[in-house]
Amino acid sequence: MPPPLRMKRINDRVKEILSVVLLTKIEDPRLMAVSITDVRVDRELDYANIYVSSFDNDYTPEEILEALNRASGYLKYELSEEIDLRVMPKLRFFWDPTPQKADRIDALLAQIRAERGEHDDSTDESENNQDEEDTLD
Repeated sequence: MPPPLRMKRINDRVKEILSVVLLTKIEDPRLMAVSITDVRVDRELDYANIYVSSFDNDYTPEEILEALNRASGYLKYELSEEIDLRVMPKLRFFWDPTPQKADRIDALLAQIRAERGEHDDSTDESENNQDEEDTLD
């Protein structure tokens, strides 16, 4: 069982290699806009849970995960070429909805700011008008 620091390095290295391979070597159009959001290799090095997301709305998460599962043999081969491990973990892909949720939260916050900005402008104008009336009296 590797120590925690080594596990973190393995996770980071797997994420880095898979990201590069997806950007440069994979030609499947379903995987062109896929990004690796997180990698968690278990302590026994049996499984690597890979969390992915995509900003391309042309394909559903199910289609993207299917394409990744089909390419898992090639991805595992590329990992084995770059990382020297006694046993290469089996790759398992999971959809990570976090980026879409973050975009939704950003949109809601922008909407709230816009509503407050309109409301604040109207209160500022009424306060300015009141100040001008007080100076005229």
